[in-house]
Amino acid sequence: MRRRLFAAVLWFAAMAVLALPSVAQQPTNSSVAFSERSIRIDGYLQRGRELEVKRRWGEALAHYEEGLRQFPEENVLEKRFEVARLHYDLGRRYADRSFAENVSRMPAEKALELYLQVLLKIETHYVEQPAWKDLVDRGTSDLETALSEPVFLQRNLPNGNPATVEAFCRELRQTLAQRSVASRTEARDSAVVAANLAQQRLGLAPTIVILEYLCGATNSLDPYSAFLTPDQLSEVYSQIDGSFVGLGIELKALDGSLVIVRVISGSPAEQASARAGDRIVAVDGRPTSQYTTDQAASLLQGPEGSICNLTLAAPGETNRQLAVRRQRVEVPSVDQVRIIDAQQSVGYLRLTCFQKTTRRDLEAALWRLHREGMRSLIMDLRGNPGGLLISSVDIADLFLDRGIIVSTHGRIAQEDSTYTAHQEGTWRVPLTVIIDQESASAAEIFSGAIHDHHRGTIVGVRSFGKGSVQGIFQLDGSDSGLRLTTAKFYSPQGKPYSRVGVEPDVVVHQTAKPINGVVVGKDDATLLAALQIARNAALPR
Repeated sequence: MRRRLFAAVLWFAAMAVLALPSVAQQPTNSSVAFSERSIRIDGYLQRGRELEVKRRWGEALAHYEEGLRQFPEENVLEKRFEVARLHYDLGRRYADRSFAENVSRMPAEKALELYLQVLLKIETHYVEQPAWKDLVDRGTSDLETALSEPVFLQRNLPNGNPATVEAFCRELRQTLAQRSVASRTEARDSAVVAANLAQQRLGLAPTIVILEYLCGATNSLDPYSAFLTPDQLSEVYSQIDGSFVGLGIELKALDGSLVIVRVISGSPAEQASARAGDRIVAVDGRPTSQYTTDQAASLLQGPEGSICNLTLAAPGETNRQLAVRRQRVEVPSVDQVRIIDAQQSVGYLRLTCFQKTTRRDLEAALWRLHREGMRSLIMDLRGNPGGLLISSVDIADLFLDRGIIVSTHGRIAQEDSTYTAHQEGTWRVPLTVIIDQESASAAEIFSGAIHDHHRGTIVGVRSFGKGSVQGIFQLDGSDSGLRLTTAKFYSPQGKPYSRVGVEPDVVVHQTAKPINGVVVGKDDATLLAALQIARNAALPR
């Protein structure tokens, strides 16, 4: 299995009643636009609340994230996003066997050392100066959220009394409000106070409380910084390397269940005839409806060589039973390489991510298309969530012979860098790049560089708008880690990408519903538009 990572940001806007003049007249364009905006925001909030009530936190998080892309300054959407993320992160931790094992064997002193180490990483590397009291307050919010979640209570406080828990939360807030928190050591001391009080009032183990303060501090910094359990850290490294043990599918939560959004080429799942769009109904005979989406996803994990029995459902079909052997899967970062217009010799390829092997994979694809007579190239970055910064720089360098590709700026001088193109090895083929609202991070670095240098034509819709760099830190004395935003990146023209993204040269709104960011066949209006541009730009024979 390979999971697509969420990442994002939201607010609540009450419906406004406009005062109309006493003489009847048509509403102005601005009042109509404001009303439509309010209705759309209210729709996002209403649907989000429905998902929250059902505790479908992964779907709520993705839903609020989508709302924030449309309305990035709406504070209530942002607040609801933050609440959903607290619950979602908690659910992921407690569905993670590696986290449970760590908690069970970690003494309080070790947890406290880990917390202080994380605070030091934040102080040293985070892109902004940390506000220590805010980090402690976020830890308190994380603990309060945990005390409202069945998955936490069943594991740590099965006989807890709701009134006692509520009284503890009030006392904890009052106690911490009286403390000064102006340094990381004072933040640590506040976590100790909270842990001792929780042990006295509720009987909670101090390790559990301290780890909630740790996660509250890291996961509240921004949408992309987070504490990583041992299994999550291993998954991040697998994504960077482009290799992992699993079935070879990417999943998303939808309507309380798991849906396959991509089957990786050559994977065990593809060999067993799993398809994008299939819904996973059961795993090894256990109905996924009985679990949270993260618990259901964890059922798919297992040692290399073991068998996973899937029950899959698809619209208009009877349920299918597949036996899939878990194997090492090599993830191709370049896919669907082919000539899509033989007459004009237009090459096409999908760039699915930016990992260690991407430059090698792309160069092999380019030479293959070159041998087949390519005179124009379409690179499809729809659904590409990004990856390694240096990989995006390397790929842009294949098409640019000079100039800035991207610059990064952090709080410390070591995070300030400027990456430039080199003339050698440059491909001159006319280039058309397709992006969508899911094209993010490294995908935006590449498409933004092509756009700013007028090296090709960008087609589609505005990209995601993720403009920050994350560093991965393994924590000393632990198998866990930390993903931390260390810098922000800027286009060759010095413009930020955060919440802005890359604007295409040719805007095409796709009406057909995509699967993993791509619509195939005659319904793919974006690809058809890109194909026409590529035909017109093709080199002469």
